Amino acid sequence: MEPQTRNSLTPSLLGLYPSFGFGDRLGLATPGHILAMQRSQLLPIFAQQSVREMDRTNRTPLEVMSSVQEAIRTSGWQGTWGADADHLKTKTDVVNLAKSGFTFFTIDPSEFVNNKADNLVQNQLNTALGEVVKSQAFESIKQIEDLYLDKSIEVSNDLTLEFKDREELYRAVVKYGRAIAYTERMSEWIAEATKGADYEIEVSVDETDTPTTPIEHLFIGMELKRREVQYVSLAPRFVGQFEKAIDYKGNLSLFESTLTQHVAIARWCGPYKISVHSGSDKFSIYPIIGRVCENLLHVKTAGTSYLEALRVVARKNPEAFLEIIKFSLEKFETDRATYHISADLNRVKDPMDLNHKEREAEFLDLDDGRQIMHVTFGSVLTTNKMSDRQPFKEIILETLSTNSDLHNQLLNEHLGRHIRLLSHG
Repeated sequence: MEPQTRNSLTPSLLGLYPSFGFGDRLGLATPGHILAMQRSQLLPIFAQQSVREMDRTNRTPLEVMSSVQEAIRTSGWQGTWGADADHLKTKTDVVNLAKSGFTFFTIDPSEFVNNKADNLVQNQLNTALGEVVKSQAFESIKQIEDLYLDKSIEVSNDLTLEFKDREELYRAVVKYGRAIAYTERMSEWIAEATKGADYEIEVSVDETDTPTTPIEHLFIGMELKRREVQYVSLAPRFVGQFEKAIDYKGNLSLFESTLTQHVAIARWCGPYKISVHSGSDKFSIYPIIGRVCENLLHVKTAGTSYLEALRVVARKNPEAFLEIIKFSLEKFETDRATYHISADLNRVKDPMDLNHKEREAEFLDLDDGRQIMHVTFGSVLTTNKMSDRQPFKEIILETLSTNSDLHNQLLNEHLGRHIRLLSHG
């Protein structure tokens, strides 16, 4: 399926074409993102922001879309690009983002995933299964067994999967059954909100406590197909750790072997793309992702562009950067609550003991510092705390505006590295 190109100022459908999502929490990063996309075979999603991020930055969907369109107009970009209404959880989210012209809708049913499913004892598992049926996600336990129990699926020449016993099947249903049913409802809301216009859907189950196993992925894919949910990509929870702002943590061989199975399942159930969330800065696995996924690939990045914006501040307004660091350290323990990260305040050096270059390295290059600055973006960008008689957001935007060449250069270098490594795969 080829991408559907409209005029250059209107987001398009990207179809089953490898793609890359750029998040922008400040509204000034798209020119640098455009530079990073030059000569790339990936298609860009320039407008990408979750409702959570918009809430934390006091931005509206229309502001997100307008900032991208202005950058496209100014740069003269003539290529295809997409607009991702990311991590949607409610009907209100869907309606608000659809009104602003978004064409790619990421459904996040994570609140309906049962993260305890893997560890439930037998009586607990049976009770939980009954609750899934009671929620009307399925007609009955018999329906579930008739659909899946002992069914052998030859996914590829190298992969055959089946639910060999009831317990394995029940755990998959308990873990994902209600989330799948909610995804179906949200897909209906998207169809209503877009009022006949073309759109694409991504399904995200990555924000869960345990990895999505290949047999669970097959269950999700088969159930969505049975329910006639049309989607272009799916984001599973992979093995290993996909923490914000830092490289992948885990066994590379295991990651590659399980990713190979996920891609085979995506080909058999769809085809649809495998979407890699929290995809920024995962340099060690980009060649693997590019090689294994081939065209069935989407990668999402977000906070890494914000960190490059702070790098401009670190170099051009080091006094303000110091104040932002101190404030972020104060807010970190509160702001980390909704993120899966391992940063520890005890492992970062006191910024007052560092010179300008050392502060940049400590808080924008090293893992703990990067994560601290990453997750506190909402507090920094919305606080009424004054620094030099100005809110932090105003200082950051002014610094970026007066140093746009450096800002674009840093984004081009950093995001361009992501894209080159994916392409090398």
